[in-house]
Amino acid sequence: MTICVVVGTRPEIVKMAPVIHELKTRKIDFAIIHSGQHYNHELSEIFFEELDLPSPDINLETGGGTQAEQTATALVRLESALQKLSPDLVLVEGDTNTVLAAALAAAKMNISVGHVEAGLRSYDTRMPEEHNRRLTDHLSTHLFAPTPRAASTLNREACWGKVYVTGNTVIDACLLFGPKAERTSSILKEIPFGQFALATTHRAENVDNPDTLSQFCEIFAKCPIPVVYPVHPRTRERYRSSGLESALQHSGNIALIPPLGYFDFMTLLAKCRFVLTDSGGIQEEVTAPNIMKKAFVLRNNTERPEAVEAGYAEVIGTNAVTVLKRLNEFLREKWNPQKPGPFGDGHSARRIVEAVV
Repeated sequence: MTICVVVGTRPEIVKMAPVIHELKTRKIDFAIIHSGQHYNHELSEIFFEELDLPSPDINLETGGGTQAEQTATALVRLESALQKLSPDLVLVEGDTNTVLAAALAAAKMNISVGHVEAGLRSYDTRMPEEHNRRLTDHLSTHLFAPTPRAASTLNREACWGKVYVTGNTVIDACLLFGPKAERTSSILKEIPFGQFALATTHRAENVDNPDTLSQFCEIFAKCPIPVVYPVHPRTRERYRSSGLESALQHSGNIALIPPLGYFDFMTLLAKCRFVLTDSGGIQEEVTAPNIMKKAFVLRNNTERPEAVEAGYAEVIGTNAVTVLKRLNEFLREKWNPQKPGPFGDGHSARRIVEAVV
């Protein structure tokens, strides 16, 4: 059996790393295709290096462009790459343009598709990711649902593939690489604050909206504790074009830093007081046994309701007045997680590989 693992962005690399290591351990033949959707060192190469992953066998250098351009370029180049590799199975993870392009290319070539992290839904049609994940689920032969809720969604939508409840591989990654991150990262020496909140923003429906960016500026500048803010390159460009970058740079309450490698980010996640984010994956990571933090979700919905129900995530929107009021309330509370994380026990990669082999 030959398996082709397709990745394109930083979260996909992290979440597929445990699967790749499991394939290596079992001596299963595999190849890695990198679409190049994330293409600079801080968002791609450093993750392969830190997570001890083999270099991609093929890099498609898809790059940027509109949603359609990026998907179409990846689709054409993935078809050519799959013709060269001729795998029995293509494994994809998540909901990016790379994921949809790989699933489409494989399905049209009659190659089985395995979707890691299947069954997630936000029901927010403004999100390109929502369309990507739904279409990929309906194209896939193997559907690896992280939770029973996700599996129920797949069954309710009558997806054709076989459904497995596996947990989420991001928990595997947190447990596998957390100790090494703690030993090797020196990022805390660069942070000028003792107590801090960690912020991340990248969702198109947020950062492409100047009004929402303005709300973010106010939230971070007036946050009741200082904010460490690793800024995605695309997000920084949006701040710049909206005339807001200077306000962030000159706020004494914000440490504006470049994108981080996985070990540095994990260290900040473990040491922060709470998280402000519009990311989906971070809502999962905060539930890991070695993290266990509160994430305030700067959106109006989430495709990870399990994290909300378990008390680790709270959807609070993007209005600065509402968000700041809630943050001040939270700091007066004595929050401790009351439930274990809902995304598995750290053995998701083993279940996925066993299912396909």
